[in-house]
Order: sequence, then C-alpha cells, then structure tokens
Amino acid sequence: MDDILDLHTHTTASGHAYNTLYEMARSASEKGVKLLGVTDHAPKIPGACHPFHFINFKVIPRELFGIRLMMGCELNILDHEGNIDLGPRYLSGLDYAVASIHEPCYSKGTVAQNTAAYLGAIRNPAIQIIGHPDDGRFPIDYETLVCAAKEEHVLLEVNNSSLHPQSNRLNAHENYLKMLELCRQYQVSIILNSDAHCEVDVGNHTRAQALLQEIDFPEELVVNTSIEKAAAFIPWLKQPIYMGGTTDD
Repeated sequence: MDDILDLHTHTTASGHAYNTLYEMARSASEKGVKLLGVTDHAPKIPGACHPFHFINFKVIPRELFGIRLMMGCELNILDHEGNIDLGPRYLSGLDYAVASIHEPCYSKGTVAQNTAAYLGAIRNPAIQIIGHPDDGRFPIDYETLVCAAKEEHVLLEVNNSSLHPQSNRLNAHENYLKMLELCRQYQVSIILNSDAHCEVDVGNHTRAQALLQEIDFPEELVVNTSIEKAAAFIPWLKQPIYMGGTTDD
C-alpha cells in the first residue's frame, strides 16, 4: 500500500517534542512523504504553546523541501460535551484540526460520557480528524463513534505511537481491532498517523500498517494512499499551494 502522508506530527512548539518545523519537513521529504501535517498541541497540554502560535501560519510556506505542508493543531477535548481549547479566532487560522482526549486535560467518565465527548468533537465543523480514539483508560462505544464519523464525514485515526510497546494508552491494539471491523462494516475511512514527536518517526506507520495487514483491512478505506482521498475530508487541500508571506504584527 502506498503511504504518502502523515497529518499528526509535533515540533518543539508542543513543549515535549524535539525537532523544529523545518527539521520535521526535511525528514519527511527524505522519507518520501508527499504531504506533511504539523499539529502542535493546543494550550491546555502542559508546556504547550500560547494560542498566538496558531494565528500567524500565513507566513509559513506550504511547500518545503519538495513536499506539501499543512499547519494545524491537535486540540484537546476538555469535557463530556466535546468542548475544545481553542476559540474561533484561532481555529480560523488553521488549515485543519485533529481532536484528541489527553489525560491531563480530560476527566474520565462513563462509556456514555466518554463517547459523548468524542461525538461533540466530531460534530464540530472545525475538526477533520479524531486522534487516537484507542485509549482503554477512556472506554467508549465504538459503534456509535464509527457511525458518527460516517455521518459527519470525519476521519478516524489509527495512531502508530499508541501501538508502541511503551505507550501509556491502554489496550490500543484490541480497541483498534474493534474500531476497524466496524469501519469495514460501515465503510468509514481512516487515516494512519505517526504522532511523531521526533523527526526519526515522521512518516513511520509500521505498527499501524501491520495492524491493517493483520485483519486485511480494505485499502480503499485508507486515505494515506493519495492526497486526493485526504482532500475529500480536508477542504483546505483543495486550495492552491500557498508559498508564504510576512506577518502583519
């Protein structure tokens, strides 16, 4: 399977990642990635950047080292209603957004409450991808999640980092098996992402790819094979490539 994009990565702006934007882009280019998405953490994550980080993306070229670049954010789902930690002013400056549950920002609820948190995010038009919906510490109803993603035309992520043997997320492999079988049943598209916090992991989807092979998941439901497939879910990709500019501030 061709795998040419990675839309969940982090730079030093996230506070606990270890490479700059340009280092991540150069690494992506060297590894054959055609479309890189940078999604530094929104402010509720300890050590993350100020919201102002997300309002000046106009100065960043959207083509670097021969690859296409997108500037987004990994938003934090904050509560059981699915509220997030950037307001409209900042969301308007993003090319796209991933929304995820992270332990420091969210209080665990029941299955119904955790599922409702994801549903609130899925229904937010600013969000195109649900990040790592795999953590057994926050159990959810996967059938409800998958059906909502289909209805709202939102991508569900298979996160390579969650499948790392030292990941803090619980039972990711087993939870992804449930989710992926439902995605197959309901014909819901997924995206493989690295969640790279270091340039060595940009474009690294080896564990996620092995999981898909394990269950013979249909390639047509994986958007990583073409930018056109991703553009069906991320409207910004239908725009001309922007070469950057200067700040007004």
